Amino acid sequence: DDSEPETKSSKPKSKKENANPASMFAAGGDKDKDKGKDKNKDKKKKKVFFLSHIQEERPPSPDIEFDSLEEFVLQPAQQGVTVKCKMTRDKRGMDKGLYPTYYLHLDNEKKVFLLAGRKRKKSTTSNYLISIDPTDLSRGGENFIGKLRSNMMGTKFTVFDNALHPDRALPDMSNARQELAAIIYETNVLGIKGPRRLTVIIPGMGKDSERVPIRPRSDNNGLLMKFQNRKMDNLIELHNKTPTWNDDTASHVLNFNGRVTQASIKNFQIIHKAYIVMQFGRVADDAFTLDYSYPMCAVQAFAIALSSFDGKITCE
Repeated sequence: DDSEPETKSSKPKSKKENANPASMFAAGGDKDKDKGKDKNKDKKKKKVFFLSHIQEERPPSPDIEFDSLEEFVLQPAQQGVTVKCKMTRDKRGMDKGLYPTYYLHLDNEKKVFLLAGRKRKKSTTSNYLISIDPTDLSRGGENFIGKLRSNMMGTKFTVFDNALHPDRALPDMSNARQELAAIIYETNVLGIKGPRRLTVIIPGMGKDSERVPIRPRSDNNGLLMKFQNRKMDNLIELHNKTPTWNDDTASHVLNFNGRVTQASIKNFQIIHKAYIVMQFGRVADDAFTLDYSYPMCAVQAFAIALSSFDGKITCE
C-alpha cells in the first residue's frame, strides 16, 4: 500500500461513453460479464501498484447544489454528471489507528461535507456506520444514513440504508431497510501477487430513473444470495476494470485522467462495459479522490470505498 512516484505514462485508450446511461441501467436483469484479461506476465520484479497515466492537476467537481443532504446522498447522480469528491482518513486520537474516521466532501472550492463513516468497535464482523453529520456517528442518532456490513472473512459486504430491520418492519415491508449494494472481493487462494478483483451488485433503475427497492426479509433473499444464485432480475452487475501491465514502470496501470496521483493497491475503477460508474484512488497518505456517476449514489460509492480499507487476508 506504499506509494511511489509515477515514472512514465502509457498511451490512454479512447473513451466510449454511452449517450444514454438510463437505458443501460434499466431494470430487467444485467447479464454482462466484464472479463478483461489480466496482462500480468512473469517479471523478475513485480509491483502491484495501480498508477494514473497522466500526472496533472485534479479537475474539480462541477458546481452541485442541493436542499436536503439526506436526499442528495441517497439519490443517483444526475445523468451526464460525474460527482467528484475527496475522501479523507483521520487516524488521530487514542483508538483511531485501529478505528479511523472517514469523511467525504465535494472536491471543489466549497468542499461541501457529504458523509462520515467509522467501523463499530464491538461487532463480530466489520460493520461501518455512515452518517450525514461528521460529529455524530451513533447507530441510534437521527443522522444515521446507512451502514456497511461484511462477512466473517471480509470478502463480501452489504450496504443498507437507514430504514428498519425486517424483524421490526411492517408486514408489507414498506418501511423495511433497503439493500443498496453488495460488494464481492475475489479470494486469492493461491496467494499470487496482483490486482484485486471485485464485483459490485446494485439495484436496477425503474421509471423516472428511480432505484428499484430491494427489501429482503432475510439474508437468504438479499443481493449476495441473488448474485450467488444468478437471480439478476432488476439488478446491475458491475466489475472493477482490469489494470494493464506496463513494462516501463514494471507495474499495473489504470488511466484516472489526473484524478489519482499516487500508486496504491486500493486504486480502482468500477465499470459497466466501457462506462466508468465509479473510481477511487490515492492522492496523499490519508487523502483519496472518489468520483461517481449515474446510477450510483454517494452512500453506495462511499461504502464501496470503505470496503477497500477493510482487511482482506484472503484477497491480497
